Amino acid sequence: MSWPALLALAVGTYGIRLAGILLRDRLRLPERATRLLDLGATALLIALVATAALTEDGGFAGWARPAGVVAGAAAALLKAPFVLVVVLAAGVAAGLRALGIP
Repeated sequence: MSWPALLALAVGTYGIRLAGILLRDRLRLPERATRLLDLGATALLIALVATAALTEDGGFAGWARPAGVVAGAAAALLKAPFVLVVVLAAGVAAGLRALGIP
């Protein structure tokens, strides 16, 4: 990537963040639009997690990684400490791989 393109992206990102701060009190969105924006952010996060959990190099990642994500999600839903969630997810994935499950 060239330096002008990188600089343009940095300025654009900073401008978008600054616009949010400056326009926060001037722009009123309808309640429905606010709700849809919240749902959109949630959907984007779920899509990123699903993509990272299920794919690798354009194909299926195997069963160990999704099983680890499910174990971590279950621990998070049970309000386990974050460190435990991460260790449990990694442990499940590593354990399944040690058993020969890709």
